[in-house]
Amino acid sequence: MKVVAIVGMAGAGKSEVARVFEKSGFKKVRFGDITEEEIKNRGLELNEENERHIREELRKEHGMSAYAKLNLPRIDASLKSSNVVVDGLYSWEEYTLLKDRYGEKFSTVVVWSSQATRHARLKNRVNRPLTVEEAANRDKAEIENTNKGGPIAMADFTIVNEASLKELEKETERVLSALK
Repeated sequence: MKVVAIVGMAGAGKSEVARVFEKSGFKKVRFGDITEEEIKNRGLELNEENERHIREELRKEHGMSAYAKLNLPRIDASLKSSNVVVDGLYSWEEYTLLKDRYGEKFSTVVVWSSQATRHARLKNRVNRPLTVEEAANRDKAEIENTNKGGPIAMADFTIVNEASLKELEKETERVLSALK
């Protein structure tokens, strides 16, 4: 069984790539579900400010590999019956924890889009839309506070997402073929 982690900046298309993996039989583990569950448990509004606060708090409590650590039970349970796609790998520490644990069974895919493209997508998305300012602030926080550059640099595959959803799906299918 394989574990494939999708990494990229907000709005790059990580969730769309994960959806194509799901359609191909992978079980999805979305790291951001931990944040949303915690927000719900605390009775907070789901917004960028609360999401950032919870992400930073969880990393302060569990270290920079927090999301990988907290999702290991979900990943391991899913691996019993299928390959797993991780939607939303963030930090170098998460990358190294998963790489150490799963070894050759672990791969990463970076989804890349320009800042202008990503910010336009984030502004227009239905769930959790962000203003251009919020998106720029999130970019800065992810780069400065989560060590996100490492997993992007070490990715096994790169998908450039500057065109249509159909093109993104085609590129994702190319990566899926290479993983077989």
